[in-house]
Amino acid sequence: MLTLKDLLQDENTRRKYEAIKNMAGVGGMRSSIYDVNNKCNLRCKGCFYFSSDQDKVEDQSDLGALRAFIEQEKARGVNYAILIGGEPSLSLDRLDVWYANIKCSAATNGLKKIDRERYPKMRIGISLWGDDEYEERLRGKNTFKISREHYKGDPNVYYLYTITPQSLDAVETVTKKIEDSGLRVHYQLFSNDQHEAGFDWTPQLYAEAREIMDAMLYKYGHVVVSSRYYHEVLTTQNMLGRRFGWMECPSVSETVDGRQPRPKRLMGFNSIGSDLKTVHRCCTSVTRDCSTCHDGAATMSWIMVNKRDHMGSPQDFAHWVDVTHMFAKLYEFVPW
Repeated sequence: MLTLKDLLQDENTRRKYEAIKNMAGVGGMRSSIYDVNNKCNLRCKGCFYFSSDQDKVEDQSDLGALRAFIEQEKARGVNYAILIGGEPSLSLDRLDVWYANIKCSAATNGLKKIDRERYPKMRIGISLWGDDEYEERLRGKNTFKISREHYKGDPNVYYLYTITPQSLDAVETVTKKIEDSGLRVHYQLFSNDQHEAGFDWTPQLYAEAREIMDAMLYKYGHVVVSSRYYHEVLTTQNMLGRRFGWMECPSVSETVDGRQPRPKRLMGFNSIGSDLKTVHRCCTSVTRDCSTCHDGAATMSWIMVNKRDHMGSPQDFAHWVDVTHMFAKLYEFVPW
């Protein structure tokens, strides 16, 4: 096994490693995902939340019960809450409780602004499906235009841009608009859970997507929060000769993870419904085919939990450092 001195051969990798080396240590990040509520003000094509009936749980609105639940989560080691759907902006009383009791970030569709004075330190990720016209077609409203107006220049906001096979020609236009709005963007690929016609990936489309994402990172590196190695793994679904799938995914909820042998995984990770009881299978949904999952967070986590396997050469380790540093920026472990 090579030593860290052997692996850290360039100054940029060494600097990034110093910034993130404690991220997986005793004082590192321990996150889980939580549904804030079970409602939304949009119905987007391909949204796994509703297609997998995750909205059918009994919604828990008792704020006292929520406070007690958060304390239970902290007691089992969670120190970062990722707040998702339905749509967090529709339940600010619950966001108040989360924000007051644990470090957290929120994912929103951007249609209704989350008051930044009310939550000045909360990282916000805005879901994005394409340019203005494309948002209208897939989501029913031009949420991109609305969210840019809501959050223009906010240093703690970024877009999570889900690139589809039909929107490759719009990626640079979208990225440029995000740059003009003083915001940042992170890419992932569309997973066709509902088998929408024309939304399946092919080897050629994967290659085009990778080339475009690489070009955007090179051209708009001050805006795009990403990594070429992440793009490679995301578009090939292969890492160090292994293929992503059920027996590789690190983001299966710990409570329901009965895989044997258990793969390397995120410690203590659960995805919990808005009833504060239901544990979802993983960070997406039970209806998703793991062999075609393109979830960005799951892909990053897959790379991150396999640190030791990337310690065979300076190049492989530099790839691991680059992706882990990207993840750390998105989830506030290090500054942008």
